[in-house]
Amino acid sequence: MSFTTLVSTEQLAAHAAEWAIVDCRFDLANENWGREQYAVGHVPGAVYASLNDDLSAPRTGTNGRHPLPSQDAIVATVQRLGIDNGTQVVVYDQDSGLYAGRLWWLLRYAGHETVALLDGGFAKWTAEGRPVRPGVETRPRSTFRPAFDAGMHVTVDEVARRAADGRTLLVDARGADRFEGRAETIDKVAGHIPGAQNRFYRSNLGPDGTMLSADTLRSAFTELLNGRAPGVVVGGALEGTRDVFGRGRADGTVDAQHEHRRRLGAHVRGHAEQHEQAQPPDAAHRRRLTRRLTMRAHGDEERCGRAIR
Repeated sequence: MSFTTLVSTEQLAAHAAEWAIVDCRFDLANENWGREQYAVGHVPGAVYASLNDDLSAPRTGTNGRHPLPSQDAIVATVQRLGIDNGTQVVVYDQDSGLYAGRLWWLLRYAGHETVALLDGGFAKWTAEGRPVRPGVETRPRSTFRPAFDAGMHVTVDEVARRAADGRTLLVDARGADRFEGRAETIDKVAGHIPGAQNRFYRSNLGPDGTMLSADTLRSAFTELLNGRAPGVVVGGALEGTRDVFGRGRADGTVDAQHEHRRRLGAHVRGHAEQHEQAQPPDAAHRRRLTRRLTMRAHGDEERCGRAIR
């Protein structure tokens, strides 16, 4: 059984010794916070990956705040984390998946489909009284053979062109205050790319920090798409990944066999329950659907400052 979107704390506890677990906790205001917290205590067996050091390319001043790493750099990181092509990976961060979603996306981009997000993150794990382990852990270096999908990202020029054609929905997953330019504490330019619509990534979560039911998310994203096919270009490199995840949970286009809280509906494409295991779509179909959903821009909205509204 493979997991490609979500795993519960119960499932991780049962399989922790078998899977590769990666702690991605991070704080944009203190880049050392996540690594320090990991050393204090983490899910037993987990290794650490830093947003800045491992999941982003070096910044040049013109390539955005968290630019996409080179393919060689991604492979090197995956191998250092001890992930090979047959490894089931579980990623987590402090709660919402904002940072862990970045590694989820990078692994999918590299052709590794068996990667899932811990629903509720480290906060839920510890709230349930599950064990933590201090110190720093490593996994044996692996061999990983990538199969990169170039269709999963777009350049800022493509974003500008698509945003202008009126047929592509550009989704900005940051908070409304940043989207509207009322408060900007991170990027140099306030506002959003013209034509973008706002859906805050935390809208996909319930009060306990776990993902909302697929029925609830499907309804929300159907309204957002307003008749468009789910070929969504996502603005906001971190937050956008979380909206991609939510959209995939809603409609099956990210492919999951393991969902709880809803029954499969006729409209759902390959999205099965954790407790009701349906047959997944074939791998090629999954890749096509995932590719349509997870296109994102190199870097992030900071690079689009020339066209911020």
